[in-house]
Formats: sequence, C-alpha cells, structure tokens
Amino acid sequence: MGQTRPLWMAETFDMVVRDWSHLAACRDYIEQNPARAGLDGDQFVMERRDVLMLDDGQGEGRQAGSLAAESGWQPNLQRDALLRAKKLGFSDRQLAVALNTSENEVREQRKSAGVIPTYRLVDTCAAEFEAYTPYYYSTYGDENERRESGKRKIMILGGGPNRIGQGIEFDYCCVHAAFALRELGFETIMVNSNPETVSTDYDTSDKLYFEPLTLEDVLNIYDQEKPEGVFVQFGGQTPLNLAGGLKAAGVPILGTQPESIETAEDRHLFAAMLDKLGLRQTPNGSAISTEEAVAIAKKVGYPVLVRPSFVLGGRAMELVYNDEDLQRYMTSAIEVTPDRPVLIDRFLEDAIEVDVDCIADGETTVIGAIMEHIEEAGIHSGDSACVIPTFSLPGKVLYEISAATKAMAQELDVRGLMNVQFAVKGSDVYVLEVNPRASRTVPFVSKAIGVPLAKLAANVMTGKSLREFGFTKEIVPKHFSVKEAVFPFLRYEGVDISLGPEMKST
Repeated sequence: MGQTRPLWMAETFDMVVRDWSHLAACRDYIEQNPARAGLDGDQFVMERRDVLMLDDGQGEGRQAGSLAAESGWQPNLQRDALLRAKKLGFSDRQLAVALNTSENEVREQRKSAGVIPTYRLVDTCAAEFEAYTPYYYSTYGDENERRESGKRKIMILGGGPNRIGQGIEFDYCCVHAAFALRELGFETIMVNSNPETVSTDYDTSDKLYFEPLTLEDVLNIYDQEKPEGVFVQFGGQTPLNLAGGLKAAGVPILGTQPESIETAEDRHLFAAMLDKLGLRQTPNGSAISTEEAVAIAKKVGYPVLVRPSFVLGGRAMELVYNDEDLQRYMTSAIEVTPDRPVLIDRFLEDAIEVDVDCIADGETTVIGAIMEHIEEAGIHSGDSACVIPTFSLPGKVLYEISAATKAMAQELDVRGLMNVQFAVKGSDVYVLEVNPRASRTVPFVSKAIGVPLAKLAANVMTGKSLREFGFTKEIVPKHFSVKEAVFPFLRYEGVDISLGPEMKST
C-alpha cells in the first residue's frame, strides 16, 4: 500500500467501503485481519460480507450472502436487504449486474418496495439560522425536505463535472435557458453536480438538485417533481446520452426528440439521411472489430479519422495512416461494443473546416453564424480559432452550406439548437457531423451577432416560434469576431502541444 499504517486506521470503514479502489486493495487484508482493520469482531463478515462482495473483474458490487439468499430475485427483492444495499451506495445499475437482470427491473422492484430516495436541503447558513435555499441532495433517510410550489415546472440537465471538451460554454446555455423559463413563468429545476459552475449557484434556478447525471438519479428527481418536460440539449453530450433512456421511462423530452438525436449519432442512419438529401459526406464506415476496421479503412483509403461514437471533445479520436496504427488503436485505445462502434472516416487533407450554429422551431430555420476555422480540417473544432463572418469562402459555397444546414434541420425536425460541421475542399462541401444540441460556440455566436441563441432556443422548446421574436433570417455582422482557444500547456509540463482531432484546450 506504500503507507506506514493501513488506510482504514485513518478513515472510517464506512468511508472506505464506498471507494472501490480502496476496497479492492484492502479486501483480502480485511477478511484475514478484521481486528487490525479496526472492526469489532465479526462486523465485516456479518454486516458487510452479507450485503456485498467485490467483483474483481468489473469493480462493481455483486450481491451475495443474505441479499441473494433472502430474495433469490423471485421476483421480490426483500425491502430491508434492498434498502441496506442502497444505503451502502449501490446504484441500480450495479445491483442489476450483481443480480443478472436489467437496471429497469431493479428500479421497478425498488419502487414497488417503497425504497425511494428522499431529498434534504444543503445547509447554506452553516447552522446559524434556518436555511430556506432550495438546494437539494438525495439520501435514503426518512425525512424529505423537498418543498412543493404548485407552479408549472421544467427540468434542465446540466453538463456535469468540467473536463476537456465539457466546459463552461454548456453551462452558459443552461443558465440562459433557466433565465428564459423564469421569464415565461415556469419553475426551473436544475440538475447538475459541478460546484464550479454558474448553474449550480442556488439563485440561478428555482430548485437545484446537486446530483450525478445518471439515468437513475434523473428519474428519481423526475418522480419527485413531475415537471412538464426535460431539457437535454443545453448540457453537452452528457445529458444528450440520457435522452433515449428518459423517453423510454415516460419522461417528456422537450425540443428535438431522441429519435432525431439517434439519427444524427448513428452512422448508418446519418448516411441514409444525407443520401436522401443529396448531400456529400466523406467515405466512411463503422466497425466493432479490428478486422472490420482494417477492411473499412482499406476501402475508404488512408489516412482515416477514427473515433468512438457518442463522445464529446473528440476523446479517443485519432488520425491513422496505416494498418498497424489502426490495429493498435482498436486493441488498446478504446472499448468497442455493438451499440458503441468505432466510426471511421476518410480524412480530407488540406481542407477548410466550417462550423454552423442554427436554431429551428419546426417551421423556420435560422442560421446563427457560419464560422470559418483558421486551422485546417483535422484540428478539433474546440481547439481551432474561428472567425465570424467567413473571410475566404466564396458566396456559392456559403449558399450551399446554408441550404444543407436548413435541409438537415428540417429532416431531423429540430426544435432548438443544432450544430453542423462541414469540410470544404476546393468547391466541394462535405458534411462531417451534425449535433442536434447546443454547441460550445453558442456563447461566441450569441455575442458576435447580438442575439441570445440559448435563451431563444428555450422559448422555442416550450412551443413558441422564432417569428414571435422577430428572428427569421441570418444576421451577418459588419465587424469580424474571432474565437481563440486557451490551452493548459504552461500548467501541465511535458504534454504533447501539437493539435489534432482530440480536444486539448480548456
């Protein structure tokens, strides 16, 4: 362990048992030396081991002992055993793995047994006087401090913890959406787990739930609040990945629907849509095995851009020039599953990359801005500097980009914001990617054209039209606006400073 004394002598066992890395390292020692671990007698054996054992292969909880014996999952899980597991911090997903069933079945069984979380107020007054701030966290206790207002409600899902590719730009969109809903008379419910954002300031929204952005936690909050719908398009890829599961559970998704999101993310559906609209895309394919990936790469021609599906910030995206590098990528860089294949695109060398942000209400689509990248295609859009308006693209190309964007927004039935990435090589325009959500360039575009796009989108998603706000055509500013990225290279010495398809700026 590299320490002078066992870790559990400095921390309580209840704290250590919730940390899988600690528990994995300490399990054998604890079983053999319960007294030295600071446990009384058979505490570990009787209380802990009966509830859980560690799955060495996956690092997730596996119910054992009394939990399995009491329930047998036939089909009722005994309430006390299930409540004990939840109080120990097990998620529905972990219990599903342990019991070889689905997360949804665990959830339904838990709800039918009455094992549901309660919500307590965060004490923002340090116990000096009673706190009234509607700032909640979940617990499996007895007292529920959630207050009911009786107002119409809409829930906004934030972006979660900051990381490369998931930053403050998305929080900007969430905050502006909250302000728009407040002006419309809705009670705003913000769900986010990042204390460093403006959206988690307790006066930004009417209620703040400081909870992880997982399907289980969001559904628990939905069951408590019963909002009219949920916004998933302002927090980046994290909440967008929950859209399908939320809709399947009966949660109304406001704005662009999960089916359209799936069409944009699924390579085969996306290619079929572009073929239908007569739009160009680079030769591409998707693979779930190394052999399949090599075959596709040879078919489309090297160099190729490879990346996992459903990711943000270009994580694990790489430019590959030969079979050997592709085989290394497939075997070591990522985890591939049938529902999360690797996407393989022919890389266009010496092309100009273009970003487009637009807003649509189901009838009208308005281009927010067409942004020309300074760096050539292949540098992640979050790292590349870009300019509004474009400075080198001819009018014919701009018209084609605008027409293609509007056609895709109509085909996807976009309600709210959409981002499209194009590559221009010569006079040919290629569609690289479509994201039916707010992008990290929305704050930049909003400031450049003087129109709060995120605020407008929130209004559109509640049923209003762009015509009501007088925003029906693109605004091309007379001045140039430039977005430049900020990099952490001075703080992190020794990192590779060369830019590529994986985002590095903060």
